[in-house]
Amino acid sequence: MQTYANIFDQLPEQRDKESFTDLLREPGLLIERIVSYGQASPPDFWYDQFWDEWVVVLRGYALMEFQNPDGTRVLQPGDHCWLPAGLKHRIVRTDAGGPTIWLAVHRGRGVDLSPSDTGSDARGAQGVVEI
Repeated sequence: MQTYANIFDQLPEQRDKESFTDLLREPGLLIERIVSYGQASPPDFWYDQFWDEWVVVLRGYALMEFQNPDGTRVLQPGDHCWLPAGLKHRIVRTDAGGPTIWLAVHRGRGVDLSPSDTGSDARGAQGVVEI
């Protein structure tokens, strides 16, 4: 893993799925860059993670929906959100006109699980859909 890099460099060329790049992984801690190109959570899918997550949108935008408390929130560059373990949330849409670049910090129990342990990727995602 590199010790120095620019988060906006080497954006993925493949736009049909989200890209997850580990920036730092330690026991109980994962810092990653997520790049979305119009992806969204599948209909009726809710993330329900065992760990806490903090996200900030650096470029683009995302519309997030929360089950409790109910509501949606548009995240634009500079907007950040704390997602405590167990807070059900989903991505309604991301910017289809260009990349949405997120910085995500995951901490706590479950962050270290491999995809085979969770039945999905280590982030609890079971897929995203194009909108």
